[in-house]
Amino acid sequence: MQARSAGAILIASGARGDGYRFAQPILRDRVRGNIVTGRRKLIGMDADDLAVISAHVQDAEVRVADIVWRPGEKRLVIGMSRLDWDQTIAGTVEPRRLVSALRFDRVLACKFRDIDLEGGDVVLKLLGIEFNESEAPGGNALLLFDGRGALRLDIECLECELADLGPGELGGEEDVASDLSA
Repeated sequence: MQARSAGAILIASGARGDGYRFAQPILRDRVRGNIVTGRRKLIGMDADDLAVISAHVQDAEVRVADIVWRPGEKRLVIGMSRLDWDQTIAGTVEPRRLVSALRFDRVLACKFRDIDLEGGDVVLKLLGIEFNESEAPGGNALLLFDGRGALRLDIECLECELADLGPGELGGEEDVASDLSA
């Protein structure tokens, strides 16, 4: 990853030049000194891009009810409450959480291990995501949760998006999946 600073904007791009991209304003909150960032959106098209997304979702809290598998659309969407790593790295006393959605497209199959899909309000901690290429550009993405839980996605090609929806906690009747269905 290459990064350069342009005033108050951090610009980063993948080594391929067509992978994930984000332009993120970095501002300081005058009252608390916290870093205030806009809504981040990362796109993953290869294993390197997915490694960056995996770093951002490390230790995210995922309710089982917020895992939405849509086989007819070949899409998996996961609503989560993830740590704002920008503030955590900056040394904020109380790191905040962001409501985010993780979307995988072109998913041919979704297999669950040690995750009870009827467990609605059970909260899982996402440890990381890895991609194993089989027949290029296809392969499988493995989402690992604490307690031996895992999701394995068989995909025709890697298309992943992580989008921040705002600060706070997941809950209520909001359907996070509908925010990323476009």
